[in-house]
Amino acid sequence: MKVLELGDERWRDFVLSRADATIFHHPAWAQLLADCYGYPAKVLALTDDGRGVVAGLPVIDVTLPFGRRRWMSLPFTDHCPPLNSGHDLVPGLRDVARSFKVDSVQIRAPLPADEGVQADAAFVRHDLSLGPDVAATWKKLRRNHRRSIADAEEAGTRIVQGNTSEDLDVFYRIHLQTRRRLGVPVQPRRFFRLFLERIIRPGLGFILTAYLGDRPAAAAVFCAWNGTLMCKYSGRADGFTRLDAIHLLFWHAIRSGSTGSHTFDLGRSGIEQAQLRSFKIGWGAQESPLSYSWIARSPIRPSSHRAQDALGVIIRNSKPWLCRATGELLYRYAP
Repeated sequence: MKVLELGDERWRDFVLSRADATIFHHPAWAQLLADCYGYPAKVLALTDDGRGVVAGLPVIDVTLPFGRRRWMSLPFTDHCPPLNSGHDLVPGLRDVARSFKVDSVQIRAPLPADEGVQADAAFVRHDLSLGPDVAATWKKLRRNHRRSIADAEEAGTRIVQGNTSEDLDVFYRIHLQTRRRLGVPVQPRRFFRLFLERIIRPGLGFILTAYLGDRPAAAAVFCAWNGTLMCKYSGRADGFTRLDAIHLLFWHAIRSGSTGSHTFDLGRSGIEQAQLRSFKIGWGAQESPLSYSWIARSPIRPSSHRAQDALGVIIRNSKPWLCRATGELLYRYAP
C-alpha cells in the first residue's frame, strides 16, 4: 500500500472509473475538508505493475495538538467504504499505520474481521432506489408524506433550484436556525463557501429552496454524482412549523433525480433518532446498519455526550450568534 497525494491523477482516474464510488470518494470532497479545517489529506492506495491504482481510500490526518495521531476516512462524512475491487486492505492499512506511527485509522464503513480491527455500529443509513417510473416511487411513500406534499402544493409552495451565492445565503440562514433549534453548532460559514465553489458550481450538487410567496420556508443542499443523489443538509425556517415544505422539497428532488440517478441517499442517522429514522423510512427508503471500523493500537473508547448535551441546552436557549460562534471555534475539533 502506498501513500499518494490527494491530487494524484491515478487516484482521480480510478475513482471516476468506479460505478460504486460516491461523492465522498471524489477528490473534491476530501480537498474541501482539508482546505476548510486545515487538516492534511492523502490517499492510501494499492497499485498494479503499471502503477495504476486498483484499490484505495482517501484519508485525512485529524491529529489534534498534544493528542494521539489519528487518520480518518473521512471526517465530517457519513459513509466512505474503501474502493477495494476484492482486495483485502486491512494488512496494508495496518502496515501503513505502523510505518507512520498512527495510533488509529478510522474507516467509516465495515472492514473484514481481522487482528486489530475494532467496530462500532451506532448508526443506520437509508437509501431509496430510483427509476423512471415516478408513479411507482410515489406509491412507496407513506400516506402522511403524500398528504404533506399535497398540502404544501395547495398552500402555493414553490421549489427553486439554484447554484448562486444568494441561494447559499438563504440556505445558510435556514440551516443556522435549524441547528440552533436542535442545539447543535453550525458548520463554519467558510465550509459552505467552499461547498459552493468545489461541489455545486462544478455540477456535483445543487441547492433547493422552498418559498411560500417571497419567504423561504425550507432549503436543502444536495450532492448528485455517479448515479447517487444525496441530501447532505436540510432545514426548515423558523415560523413554518405547520407548513410541510421540506416534504415537497424532497419530493421535487426525488422526482427530478429519477431521470439521472439510481439511488437517493438520505444519509446517516443515529440508532436512537427514532423520529428522524421514521421520517426517512416514510419515503420508502431501505434502512441498513452502518458500522465504523478502527485499526488501532488500543481499544477505542466510546465518546461521552455529556459536554455535547450541555452545550445543546445552551445553544437552544441563546441567540443564533452563539450557535455560529461555537461552530467557528469548535467544529474542526469534533470530526
